[in-house]
Amino acid sequence: MPRAALPHVPSQVSAEGKTRHEVARLLLEQGPMTAVVVAEQLGISPTAVRRHLDALLADGEAETRDAPRRGPRGRGRPAKLFLLTESGRARFGHAYDDLAVSAIRFLAEHAGEDAVRAFAERRVASLVEPHRAAITGSSDPATRAEVLATALTREGYAASTRQVGAPAPGQNVGAQLCQHHCPVAHVAAEFPQLCEAETEAFARLLGTHVQRLATIARGDSACTTHVPVTAGHPAHPEPGSTEPSRTAEPLSPRREARIPNGGKPA
Repeated sequence: MPRAALPHVPSQVSAEGKTRHEVARLLLEQGPMTAVVVAEQLGISPTAVRRHLDALLADGEAETRDAPRRGPRGRGRPAKLFLLTESGRARFGHAYDDLAVSAIRFLAEHAGEDAVRAFAERRVASLVEPHRAAITGSSDPATRAEVLATALTREGYAASTRQVGAPAPGQNVGAQLCQHHCPVAHVAAEFPQLCEAETEAFARLLGTHVQRLATIARGDSACTTHVPVTAGHPAHPEPGSTEPSRTAEPLSPRREARIPNGGKPA
């Protein structure tokens, strides 16, 4: 039975890259396989196949396991079987986004918008709560934003911060928190509650009101959040603290703000 056609590979990808994609696809469709079988299936030399398999191993896209022995135990090491890891399978795409959208639509239809909102809040809580102590360890909102960016990067959001405005005594300055990647952007495009819950969670963690200026879900190049900071003014303490506090005012991600650099991502 002929193999299905390969997904489109951009023309700028080298022949080496296309061959590696072929090797990975064969492991996806028929693995686990030995290097010899891969070479036979693709009609290329075992040496070339091993080079591509070594590259997939080095990138964490493939792994090996010993092939089961058949017959009497012979000399030498058992043959190695190659198979794709979850990272390797990801190069062929998943239907996770479609599944997530369908699940949240079902939730909205059968349990209502409040349930969707509760789900969004629970999701962002599971994302940031493990990092709460580190983030709230400083009383400075700008420093908290930097620690939050580090935490978000660890969670796959490729986040960074930058200062906007010129600091001076008594002058309002701010920081921009930019997330250059969003793993749930396609889902958030239909369910903005995900972005709204995230913005409100950031406000509580940073101890100040924040403004969402741009989101990947709406077609922007990054999710950009403005964190206003008054020089020398500490963040509001966390709920439950013995210090006087007030509730941070979360702003809707659809509201706009005027800041010195126009909201360009960091």
